[in-house]
Amino acid sequence: MYEYITGRLEEITPTDAIVEACGVGYDLLISLSTFSKLQGAQGKNVKLYTCHLVREDDESLYGFADKAERSVFEQLISVSGVGPGSARMILSSMTADEVREAVLANDVNKFKSVKGIGLKTAQRVILDLKDKIGKGSGEFTFETSGSASSAVREEALSALTLLGFAKPAVEKTLDKILKEQPDCTLEDLIKRALKLL
Repeated sequence: MYEYITGRLEEITPTDAIVEACGVGYDLLISLSTFSKLQGAQGKNVKLYTCHLVREDDESLYGFADKAERSVFEQLISVSGVGPGSARMILSSMTADEVREAVLANDVNKFKSVKGIGLKTAQRVILDLKDKIGKGSGEFTFETSGSASSAVREEALSALTLLGFAKPAVEKTLDKILKEQPDCTLEDLIKRALKLL
């Protein structure tokens, strides 16, 4: 819904950043990694990439210093048993690159060292994210044919999860459709997914 917010950094704590943009103060939940990158920026203009999460009883806006961290956060919360609080805790303990390396190296202990992450959750994170990580970069990528279909997949995933469909089921359906028809348009992809879900 919101790609990023640019504005004056009014207040910052290790868990929150308040950014004023066009007369509105946005309270963004942040990780320690983003907090350290924003040190000394209070009173200056900043740009934070956002992830807007709406739950039954809660609406939260998360802020990230860069797209890579946001991408890792979004992948972490797609794992069953990992909520936004746990994902933020992981990104407060490790950088986006360290998360990627830990997944590729099957480093269960690295995840277990994060407060609130047990053995089963650590194993699930590695299992679920291993095939979603591009081996050549720090970015999390999807096994689809090219960046255009990846962007379309992301938008469709976001739209369908906002409609209330379970994220794992949506991901499976979208991957199946994109495997059969990689050049599918966003509108087409959503329509086809709605028939299958």
